[in-house]
Amino acid sequence: MQSFGDSNQPVVDYRPSMNLDSPTEALVRFASAIATGREALGRERAAAYLASGGPRLWADELILQSILMVGYPRALTGAQVWRAVAAAAADSLEDGADFSQVPAWLARGAEVCRAVYGGGYDKLRANVRALHPAMDAWMVTEGYGRTLGRAGLDLLRREYCVIAQVSVLGAERQLHSHLRGALNIGASVPSLDRVLALALPDTGPAETAAAEALWGRIRP
Repeated sequence: MQSFGDSNQPVVDYRPSMNLDSPTEALVRFASAIATGREALGRERAAAYLASGGPRLWADELILQSILMVGYPRALTGAQVWRAVAAAAADSLEDGADFSQVPAWLARGAEVCRAVYGGGYDKLRANVRALHPAMDAWMVTEGYGRTLGRAGLDLLRREYCVIAQVSVLGAERQLHSHLRGALNIGASVPSLDRVLALALPDTGPAETAAAEALWGRIRP
């Protein structure tokens, strides 16, 4: 197991080549439902996740990271159905409101982002910076540091959920990046086969075909 961050900060860990257990599959399916924006489907998948016995904290962390992938409207819908199904206040190890932690988020974000992108990290930073310097700074500090680098959900499960959501959205560039990123942090090929199998029924035929073709090109 590998961890990121220093001893004074919450850490993220991942478990290489982890098979998808029942709670992880249910979490991925909930992630996919959030990306669709369909409230009834989200409620059904939230109930299935709760029944799987997975930690409630995982679902709360999924909802927070969904803001990055699907935006506030769909993340808020996911949060509403989860709060109603879970019938409990949010579990949280940190509220993300202590802005004195910005330097720590930046350092943690760079470390997590580098782990995901591997040898492509410097090129990614340069490409995003060329689009807009603020986008680059926000990606690392807000995206990978403040959000994806949080404790409470390991990095590999976070990547599974990202893959599910960008698959549903038909975001091929991001799907390509995060499939490779999951492999970089130790995902097994069968586990990624399964994540796609769980998510793609929630999207259309064109998006399914594109995702399957993309995975076929990069699948080891």
